[in-house]
Amino acid sequence: MTPTLVRHHRHTEPSAPADGASRARDWAEIQERMLAPLYEAVYARLEVGAATRMLSLGCGSGLALLMAAGRGARVTGVDADPDRLALARARLLPASEDRGATAAPRLTDTVAAAAEGGPHNLITAFTPIGCEAGDGEELVRALETAVPSADRGSTVVLTGWGPPERCATEAVLRVAGRLADDGRAPGGGWRGPRRDDLEDVAFRAGLNPDGSGRVACPFGYADMDSAVRGLLSTRLFEAAVRATDRWQVEKELAEALHPHRRPDGTVWMSNVFRYLVCTV
Repeated sequence: MTPTLVRHHRHTEPSAPADGASRARDWAEIQERMLAPLYEAVYARLEVGAATRMLSLGCGSGLALLMAAGRGARVTGVDADPDRLALARARLLPASEDRGATAAPRLTDTVAAAAEGGPHNLITAFTPIGCEAGDGEELVRALETAVPSADRGSTVVLTGWGPPERCATEAVLRVAGRLADDGRAPGGGWRGPRRDDLEDVAFRAGLNPDGSGRVACPFGYADMDSAVRGLLSTRLFEAAVRATDRWQVEKELAEALHPHRRPDGTVWMSNVFRYLVCTV
């Protein structure tokens, strides 16, 4: 599956601060679909279907849940961002009614509340780790709460960025770390992906690795403005914005993206993401 180039209305004031709702819409309309090949590859490998009871950690605006529900799975999603969660509800609940689903999707803002809806036989963490210091620790804490809701022998899928030399976007994302460090912003913490990130999380969460895979997920944008908005919606630039300002981050991000701009104005970056299949 190839990401669709997304067209949109341009801002008249690019440097104006974006609120959480705007960032969430940019995530849903521009960025989230870039990871669709990863979702599809995992679902195909695990044969996700009517027998699947899935809990998605960091479900965002619900695309991964929607794809699993389309295969017949019963889905529960958790995300701490209220704006993304509102979009997930708007996307998933009407869809389940149209399909006449026997069980409506469950959406909540805490892992503990989501775990109460178990038992689950598949837990997914589709927010790739490996960019920010502490993202692995945060995932371990979420798994410690979620995994007890799973049946014995259930599957847990962890995801992360692939090798830096195979991820063109990784060099662009380093802008976030540099600006945050220059401004000494708390939580700037750029670290970069490491080969054993996923195995380390699995070990600390008491999971048993049982296979892995790599998936090509190119990031494609209709124009530079769309690329900047999409990447800002990932939340990886929040510390940089706090350390400097949104205008400075947008400017330097556009400069870093310039080598990836094609003659027709589109922006294209090849990436590889990794997933680790574990058992409980």
